[in-house]
Amino acid sequence: MEHDLNNVLIIKLSAIGDVIHALPVSYAIKETFPNAKLTWVVEPPSYDLLSMNPCVDNIITFHKKEFKSFRGFARKFFPFRRELQSQTYDAVLDLQGLFKSAAIAFFARSNIKLGICNMREMSDRVSKPVVGKHFNGHIVERYLDTARAIGCRVDKVVFPLVIPDDEAQRAESIVAHAGAQFKNPFVVLAIGANWVNKRWREEYFAELVDWFYSIEVIPIMVGAGVVDEQRAQAITKQAEIPPIDLVGKTNWKQLAHIVKNARLVVGGDTGVVHLAAGLGTRTVMLMGPTDANRNGPYGQLKNALEVDRTCKFCWKRVCPKGDDCLERITVKQVERKILSMK
Repeated sequence: MEHDLNNVLIIKLSAIGDVIHALPVSYAIKETFPNAKLTWVVEPPSYDLLSMNPCVDNIITFHKKEFKSFRGFARKFFPFRRELQSQTYDAVLDLQGLFKSAAIAFFARSNIKLGICNMREMSDRVSKPVVGKHFNGHIVERYLDTARAIGCRVDKVVFPLVIPDDEAQRAESIVAHAGAQFKNPFVVLAIGANWVNKRWREEYFAELVDWFYSIEVIPIMVGAGVVDEQRAQAITKQAEIPPIDLVGKTNWKQLAHIVKNARLVVGGDTGVVHLAAGLGTRTVMLMGPTDANRNGPYGQLKNALEVDRTCKFCWKRVCPKGDDCLERITVKQVERKILSMK
């Protein structure tokens, strides 16, 4: 495409890690077309994170759960479509590539609708898949191939996130109230993940907690939801010295400030660790069912620890063998990786 773009729609609904991976697309659009208006459709859990992106001019929230019932659909569909169709877009980028995103792209007013290389659930019937030179590479580059397809030059890969000052101050107060100070060295442990087989064993985290204390670094656990809260309790119980527990105690803006100021972030293939990589914080990502080539910490793929199993990279949410996927990644391996990063 050779002409300027004045109005672009990005559809990337979830999950948190995937939305983070798509952030550089918004920067690439603004870098090439600084006057373009950029609208992004996202689901509520990622709204807080996306609101920190200065490249996005308008956010449309898609309440997927409310569309599942007939009453919810009848109440929400027409206002949502009205908001979506309140403008005409020069290009629509479906970076989700699923039925739900295809439905949104279908109703968007645009003559140009493009999607990622590996579209599913018949989404390629609505948007044309972009099979770029990175179709076998990292997901960040696959997303950026769609930006390249609409004329973006992508001079550099930037994750545009600006943390509000008031949220940064609240984050530091939360950490202080929990018993730590920003002036002291601390690391963030992302103890949870959506997939069961992306979660490292609780006793391993507890052992790592004690190791960090032995080298005078404060470990801070983060996460959200009942499962993570239960894991945090188990880790605390097994550790000799309790780690700082911030599970469920921060929003994404506050968490971003904490992650940005951490010496290191350790965890599985999950949003917090991808956020750390995007913010330039050193990461150690523990990987089993997914592979670093596609989903590792962007810009830090050498810091991914992949499990020693012949069945790794299966991309299954639950192990069909019933194995603990990440069990073979030992605490000593993680410690050696961290020490090698100094």
